[in-house]
Amino acid sequence: MNNELIKQKSWWKNNWKWFITISGLVLISISVFISSGMGTISADLAKAYSDTELYENALEKVKSNQKVNDLLGQIEPIDKLAILEGTVHYTNENQTVNSTIRLKGTKGKAKMDISADRIHNEWNYTKIKVRIKNPPESKQTIEILKLE
Repeated sequence: MNNELIKQKSWWKNNWKWFITISGLVLISISVFISSGMGTISADLAKAYSDTELYENALEKVKSNQKVNDLLGQIEPIDKLAILEGTVHYTNENQTVNSTIRLKGTKGKAKMDISADRIHNEWNYTKIKVRIKNPPESKQTIEILKLE
């Protein structure tokens, strides 16, 4: 009987094909992500997520509108998930923003469209619009603020 030890191959020799394939796919995915502009969208969402003042001030203006209160009821505070679900686009070296975010009230749901410019570290709104979508019989757009 022969009691020789069986020598096993190294990890690299067993798995090099998988390693090369997965590494190549990861590099391709990263390059597609960067070249598609998704990096810019992600950066805009991250900035909006951290800049809660933009949404809180706009929400206060919306809450002061009686017609919106009648149709939506008491509007809930904007949560972080609503910001991530919305759309946001910064321009002019992050000094101008256009954004859409969901609103939820006790009587219905809506979308809030915001356009604003940052002047001296303060957001100056050029447009705030609420698009009521639920309930369907109340579907309409209410201009809260519109500067031209």
